[in-house]
Amino acid sequence: MTHPASARRPPARLAGARALGPHLLAALGLLLFFAFWEAAGRLNPTLSALIPLPSQLPQAFADEVAGGFWFVAVKHSLSHYLVGVAIGTVLGVAFGLVCGVLPWFEALFSGIVRLLRPIPGLAWVPFAILWFGLTPAAAAFVIAIAVFWLNFYAAFGAVQAIDPGLFEVARAFGHGGFLGRLFKIALPASAPGVLAGARAGLGQAWMSVVAAELFGVPGVGARMMQAASLLATDLVVVYMLTMALLYAATDVLFLGIRRRLLAWLP
Repeated sequence: MTHPASARRPPARLAGARALGPHLLAALGLLLFFAFWEAAGRLNPTLSALIPLPSQLPQAFADEVAGGFWFVAVKHSLSHYLVGVAIGTVLGVAFGLVCGVLPWFEALFSGIVRLLRPIPGLAWVPFAILWFGLTPAAAAFVIAIAVFWLNFYAAFGAVQAIDPGLFEVARAFGHGGFLGRLFKIALPASAPGVLAGARAGLGQAWMSVVAAELFGVPGVGARMMQAASLLATDLVVVYMLTMALLYAATDVLFLGIRRRLLAWLP
């Protein structure tokens, strides 16, 4: 006799097809996008003079790889990208959690937040050069600032959304101190929101890479600016797509890590 639960469960092949469906649609959307781009460029010579055709990109990419420029640029960008993301994420989450758990610290920090938050990361470039010189540390500094605020607000908002009754329960069981509230309640309950902020920070960091490399630090952004100065628009697009692929790779990796960290959730 078939168990009722197993009768309701879809076959493994059907479940796999459903899971694969969104990925196939995403791939189809990309194919249609590039096909439309190629067709528009070939039908309109003016447009093809302003932006390279997709069919021209593989050769430009192959030339960059053959010359060793692509691997060097990606290596340099990944080095200060990872450092900047790590510093900005850790500090942003730490300050957000502490501000959420300690109201007096949030009040003390609120004036500094209102002062510094509106300042874009690009405005810190002169200070990065002055403090660190033309080094990867300067680029990591600019990236860390961009990542910090996303993680700060995500962590702070996640703690603020926690049911106050949970803190009362923690106090009743002898965990009313700062460390008890932080590690027994705030950190586990805010984990989904904190990780959502960290994921957003990964994308924000890649958008900040170009700004962080504007002043001459080697990397993908610097190589892109060099190509733009030479009107090599095919190389500019190659490195734009490179940044998109690097973000996709880091995002997929992070989703796997997040799935493991939140495996205890129902």
